[in-house]
Amino acid sequence: MTEPVDVTAVFLPNPGEVFRVKLALDIAIEQVVEEPGCIRYEITDVAEDRIVLTERWESEELLAKHLQGPAVQDLGESLSALLSEPAQITKSA
Repeated sequence: MTEPVDVTAVFLPNPGEVFRVKLALDIAIEQVVEEPGCIRYEITDVAEDRIVLTERWESEELLAKHLQGPAVQDLGESLSALLSEPAQITKSA
């Protein structure tokens, strides 16, 4: 039996872009929560300089499938000009 995988993603918006980053994440959340294996995918902290997204997946395999899916690709395109650096991702099983 596989263990759930927890992921934390920290997004660092460019100055003045927190609203647009949160909006892009909200759109992605609507899609991702319908994906197979998604247990949790939600914003857990919002500040002017960062947004934290917390995820839980049923398995590494379903997380990997999510990472290759259209929601993540679309989110990456939406955020490409809005972040001061790439999202900081940490994962624990």
